[in-house]
Amino acid sequence: MTHKRFEVVVEVVPPAGADVEPLLSALEGINDLSFTGFSVATNPVAKPRMDALSLCRILQDELKRPATLHVTTRDHNRLSLQGILWGAKALGITTVLAMTGDFVPLAEKGMTSSVRDISLTELIGMARQAGLNVGVVMNPFTDELRLGIAVKRLKEKVAAGAQFVVTQPVYTAKDAEILAGALNPLGIPVMLGILPLRTFRHAAFLHHKVSGIEVPDEVRSAMATAENPTAEGIRQARDLLTAARTCFDGVCIMPPFDHFEILHGVLPREGGDAG
Repeated sequence: MTHKRFEVVVEVVPPAGADVEPLLSALEGINDLSFTGFSVATNPVAKPRMDALSLCRILQDELKRPATLHVTTRDHNRLSLQGILWGAKALGITTVLAMTGDFVPLAEKGMTSSVRDISLTELIGMARQAGLNVGVVMNPFTDELRLGIAVKRLKEKVAAGAQFVVTQPVYTAKDAEILAGALNPLGIPVMLGILPLRTFRHAAFLHHKVSGIEVPDEVRSAMATAENPTAEGIRQARDLLTAARTCFDGVCIMPPFDHFEILHGVLPREGGDAG
């Protein structure tokens, strides 16, 4: 990931099974839109999904766009992680997003265990040694105390070799501006996370139940009163994309629940006006 131009990456969650055709069909439906590539999650919310490395290669082969592989310390030990990174390099995957991964729910602790036998900074160094471009994630807190803690942690990741950062979703241009002001001095590319809202219930769930995501009161109120909440969520996402072009190096758009069709209201067509 070079970030020589503003990049737009679409996050993809692998299917819960071996059949990739429905997902490919949905993604082919947006392949005429203007975006750079895909970012492929690894077992999000600690639920089993198709191997992300395999899906990265399938997407690159079938849709002819680069795919970023999410790699977590949660799912693999040191030996396995080293093999995944070398395998990614051999398969033409050039970029990985290193993270710890979502925690296993308490109700499933008896059936599923986290591994985490290396630290995130060790994983970053391992990925760099494998010849890969390495990104990391951060929670986009905007209050002074928590933002300061997040930036300090991010500096440790940069010192370990991280080359770019992707934020969790942000929901107002004001918060995006605060975040940009705190992160731009770090001197690495920053991609703003955008997760379009579909309903007020969706907004409330993200705000109250998902760690690292805060949906401000005014945004939830707008979703609650909108005649067409999905259209309102698309408008918000489009406005954030426009704002991001002024102070970020790119965005990572996270279509909710595989609703890739909403991207037609957010992104221009290839060769069209970027807005």
